[in-house]
Amino acid sequence: MIGARQLRSFLIGWRVSAALFSERLIFPEVPSISDWRMAGHRGALIVLEGADRAGKSTQARRLVEALRNQGYQAEGMRFPERTTEIGRLVGSYLEKKSNIEDHTVHLLFSANRWEHVPLIKEKLKSGITLVVDRYAFSGVAFTSSKENFSLHWCKQPDVGLPKPDLVVFLNITPEEASKRGDYGTERYETSDFQKKVQKRYAELMDDKSLNWKVVDAAQSMEDVHNAIKQLSEAIITEARHQPVGKLWAED
Repeated sequence: MIGARQLRSFLIGWRVSAALFSERLIFPEVPSISDWRMAGHRGALIVLEGADRAGKSTQARRLVEALRNQGYQAEGMRFPERTTEIGRLVGSYLEKKSNIEDHTVHLLFSANRWEHVPLIKEKLKSGITLVVDRYAFSGVAFTSSKENFSLHWCKQPDVGLPKPDLVVFLNITPEEASKRGDYGTERYETSDFQKKVQKRYAELMDDKSLNWKVVDAAQSMEDVHNAIKQLSEAIITEARHQPVGKLWAED
């Protein structure tokens, strides 16, 4: 039979052993899927381009949501970004509320992108993938579709912007686009002008230094989304260890 003194010694010894044992069994916190995917890696810069009413804004929102559901850090961005002073000038012009000389408005579009470069770089560095609805390519394609504007001149203000890892071009005919809601409410939404824009995009896509992918935007919304999502997930993995390049810097 165990005496009181022996029982007390046993309990003290057990407590000490248990404390030491528990210290040895402290496991590190298991990181979340998102932490594991993004630790030490940059985010990807994904751009959606295309003529007006191709579905870029809808697909950009859906892509951000889908990536987040997969555990990625993802945010959306849209150009022109109309909340800044420059952006409001551009917005007023597009909504036909004001007139601005063509060279001037082209430079304003570019300035609107440049004023967001620090934020873009910060987001990418922190591991956030950015899904951008329109970028420099839109500015170049639209302005160079006007008379007396060369593709080369139109590209110059945007030389050196963060280079996208993926540019998805949503391809749709002007005739099909004109059937979609609210077509014609903004300045450039006419079939003749949109045909010129499509030709300029085709010239831009000849640049093999950029990762252009074409998706048929006349498909169902779900098919378009799935195609973009598949391309995006692949490029997020590919871009994570690569530095962010500079757009058209080699031209």
